[in-house]
Amino acid sequence: MNDPDENQLDAIANALIECGYVVMDKLVPEDLLKSLLTHLNGLHCDVFKPAGVGRQTDFHVQENVRSDKIHWLESDKQPTAEFLQFMEALRIGLNRRLFLGLTDYESHFAHYPAGAFYKKHVDAFRENRERNQSLEIQSNRVLSTVLYLNENWQADSGGELILYRATGEQVLEKILPELGRMVIFLSEKFPHEVLPATRERNSIAGWFRVNH
Repeated sequence: MNDPDENQLDAIANALIECGYVVMDKLVPEDLLKSLLTHLNGLHCDVFKPAGVGRQTDFHVQENVRSDKIHWLESDKQPTAEFLQFMEALRIGLNRRLFLGLTDYESHFAHYPAGAFYKKHVDAFRENRERNQSLEIQSNRVLSTVLYLNENWQADSGGELILYRATGEQVLEKILPELGRMVIFLSEKFPHEVLPATRERNSIAGWFRVNH
């Protein structure tokens, strides 16, 4: 199993410093992509649950906000275990270069049927706390990642990921969900949305986190 090489890690780190995000093709080894595709295609539809917004007691399904279904990754199967090992190597490499203090990674398969979408949002969950008479904004999600698992994707199929500037108004990138493409971005900085597509689309969405 191949970990990210030093040149790839340098390129990701430099882009995060300069832009706050990076779009990379062929970061994940081809054999791992094929294994993930085979594993994904073999999952029964019942394991995918409607996605929601919020966490824990604030979690609720809002189909007018997002209409995808998800299945959380676990390390009990070889393809997902190898992917999580790959992302662990990425975590270590980015910590070494950027001193982000990333402690762990969580991720899930995201399945979007034709026409499904996820409206504009920010990944980081924020908690307001009063401390020494100052307002502190906290989030444990630091870097968001999306790995696309869609073979032979055509531009007219839609389904782009739209990254916006921090204000949420100006479009930075429209990213097609092509097989093997990975997007990495600062979780708190970039509002983003998933546009509807004319065919089903799949990805692995994940977050590198820190402990507060």
